[in-house]
Amino acid sequence: MVDVAPTLRLRAGTRGSHLARWQTDFVITQLRRVHPDVQVEPVVIRTRGDQVTDVPLPRLGGKGLFTQELESALRSGGIDFAVHSLKDLPTDEPDGLTLGAILAREDPRDALVAARGMTLDRLPAGARVGTSSPRRRAQLLARRPDLDVRDLRGNVPTRVDRVLRGDLDAAVLAIAGLTRLGMTDRVTEILPPEVMLPAPGQGALAVQIRADDGRMASLLAPLDDRATRLAVTAERAVLAQLEGGCQLPLGALGTIEAGTLTLQAVVATLDGTSAIRETMQASVSESEEAMRLGAALAALLLERGADRILADVKARSADAGGEVPES
Repeated sequence: MVDVAPTLRLRAGTRGSHLARWQTDFVITQLRRVHPDVQVEPVVIRTRGDQVTDVPLPRLGGKGLFTQELESALRSGGIDFAVHSLKDLPTDEPDGLTLGAILAREDPRDALVAARGMTLDRLPAGARVGTSSPRRRAQLLARRPDLDVRDLRGNVPTRVDRVLRGDLDAAVLAIAGLTRLGMTDRVTEILPPEVMLPAPGQGALAVQIRADDGRMASLLAPLDDRATRLAVTAERAVLAQLEGGCQLPLGALGTIEAGTLTLQAVVATLDGTSAIRETMQASVSESEEAMRLGAALAALLLERGADRILADVKARSADAGGEVPES
């Protein structure tokens, strides 16, 4: 009689939206590609940010609004891993948890979805542009101070539908989410980094596990993309050093070529009237080196006056929106 190894059964925590489910299903597919005998059951978990949609994010309590319930289920053993859009995760790693894998990144840029195929520069004066993100608002107004930027929450299809219905003239969304949902036909312009730097970690999927779960760490190791991890580690280090969360109008983007990491970042006032943008490069092969580059760039931004912008943002934070997940 031949002994047959028992099938390993795992539970994956996910938020319930179409995009969040797509992302989790994608991770499951990649995991089963390298471990065909593994069976994974998605477990939908509603976060506080999902449940309360009519209150500005800062008034809900700050960090982790779209992750805390997933993390609690992970700690309690209710799930074996959780799938997140990396840009939604606070930069401080929660006690007892770690990132078991960061998958190869989708296009990190932002995109414009506009009526009549318009681009950002061709929108008429006073055009209504939807976004819930202070980062996007600040960079939009820096480019087009004549726009009427309005708060916009909801998942990707909901946001796109607001434009199609005529409630808004345009909206700004991550191209990664639109691509994953097969909605790139709605994109009228991909915004280049010199116009709109993305949120740190945008376009990357992260798999969170218990720090002491060596089995899950081993299973996920083949899914981890080294270049993506180094780039987003540097981006998130900028955010961490500036002590910012989703209410900070900060964009950051790291790109790696031939072992050199180029890191760009911008901090802007909420009305877009003032912006500080800097770029640094370094040879990087380890996460610690990427973190040092991010910290150095953050220090340069502060030296250039980012501290004054941050003080202004904090003073206005009660009325500001946040980088609401599009998933």
